[in-house]
Amino acid sequence: MLEICAIASGSNGNCYYIGNENEAVLIDAGISGKQVLARMAERGLSSSKIKALFITHEHGDHMRGARGVEKKLQVPVYITAKTHNGAYKNMRTNTPKHFVPGDKITIGNFTVFTFLKNHDASEPCSFRVRYKNKNVGVFTDIGEACENVKTHLQKCDALFLESNYDEEMLLNGSYPYFLKQRVASEVGHLSNDQTFDLLKNHAGKNLQCVFLSHLSKENNTPEKAMERMKSLDSFKIKLTSRYAASEVYRF
Repeated sequence: MLEICAIASGSNGNCYYIGNENEAVLIDAGISGKQVLARMAERGLSSSKIKALFITHEHGDHMRGARGVEKKLQVPVYITAKTHNGAYKNMRTNTPKHFVPGDKITIGNFTVFTFLKNHDASEPCSFRVRYKNKNVGVFTDIGEACENVKTHLQKCDALFLESNYDEEMLLNGSYPYFLKQRVASEVGHLSNDQTFDLLKNHAGKNLQCVFLSHLSKENNTPEKAMERMKSLDSFKIKLTSRYAASEVYRF
């Protein structure tokens, strides 16, 4: 059995849990180690299972808690050298384990597939985690879905997928023009429409559940994101939150 949970998801912090009966990995730590452990405990998830932390890129909402998690849980932190060097010094972990995008990393009974994506960071990566014959993807912070994203998406049974902004809300919102351009660019974030198209055209036949992730507080609402996906009826659609851990999905 696999169990997955979005410990945090949003521009204020991201952290995703993927575990089996005996071991687990975390993807990103954009909230403090203390918050990670507290939110896991609220969902009945044991921190003693965690064997590694993987970092997607150096932005604070994905990495600011990495040192705290490393210290509290005494686990290795997997990060590319470019990402490590691109991070603020106070966020860099003490004993990083560097990988090269495209590497397959074995953590206990998990295989973690690493690959490049489009985002405005030093060497942004996403991850697909395989346990036995099940695959879970963590695909956020994607300006435009490249072939890597599409290929790995087709293999997923469950997925954390960015649905960052509603295009009309972004256009008419309070962000300055340069920031609107950044969000909507090919190295920014996925809109609800882009996420819908990606799932409609590239979801694999085994996909069971999608957690809509990294929703913007200013340029999206959970209701708008869910409404846009309502015609996708071959798999479950669930929400994540910036304020609390999501439900734990088991399969």
